[in-house]
Amino acid sequence: MITSSRIWLITGVSGGLGRALALEAAQNGNIVFGTLRKPGQAEEFTDLIHGKTFGIQLDVNKHDQIGPVLTHILDQFGRIDVLVNNAGYGLFGAAEEVSMSEAREQMETNFFGVLAVTQAVLPIMRSQRSGHILQVSSIAGLSSNPGLGLYNASKFALEGFTEALYLETKDLNISVTLVEPGPFRTDWAGSSSVRSARVIPDYDSTAGKRIRAINGISGKQPGDPVKAAKAIITVVNSEKPPLRLALGKIAIDVIRKKINLLERELNEWEQLSVDTGFEE
Repeated sequence: MITSSRIWLITGVSGGLGRALALEAAQNGNIVFGTLRKPGQAEEFTDLIHGKTFGIQLDVNKHDQIGPVLTHILDQFGRIDVLVNNAGYGLFGAAEEVSMSEAREQMETNFFGVLAVTQAVLPIMRSQRSGHILQVSSIAGLSSNPGLGLYNASKFALEGFTEALYLETKDLNISVTLVEPGPFRTDWAGSSSVRSARVIPDYDSTAGKRIRAINGISGKQPGDPVKAAKAIITVVNSEKPPLRLALGKIAIDVIRKKINLLERELNEWEQLSVDTGFEE
């Protein structure tokens, strides 16, 4: 295990998993820069643990703000050891209900914002020949549900991009990990979520039912963000971090169900699939 102090950059630390992880990292002796969208939030974050937590105002959708943030960190400490792309939100609505502008906003924050921050940090980590990038995905990045299609799409995109990044950086001493939480007790299913403006009654028994169930468990989810943060710290301190870290029993169950479904369909349709090649 590696236990030396590091310089962390975590996007989206106003609450939930981002805040819990920032506090856990700082309490473990690390320097943590956390991004927030409002100036008052940044000041409050800086005051959490004197000399360890530093709040920075940043909207990940405003890509021209990213460079100055990184320069600010480098001017003070000369390196960035851990990047956690946590900023994001959930858009709820059936595929037909979601407008193009709502869909684009979801992808802009959950995917293109992550891409922009990652691209900006990579030259620093390449120069250092060290670093760890953690992308906060979700079990929704591996398994879809009605009413979450565009959120699923944003996380599926994140998963695909990050798998490739993992392969591209493995010879540069840069670790890459996808964090895939199940339901944790944060505001994700409540005040942090957005419902599509359009609601179509025909989808009430599918998308509508699922969205009501998600909203209904807000504040009662089984996952503990503090324990999730401790698990992430363990991964960052490990000699060989995994590509994927599922968090929570529900996440494990959902992923295994998806694996079983894929295997069952592969076996069922295997002959039809393999018979599509040229005859030799």
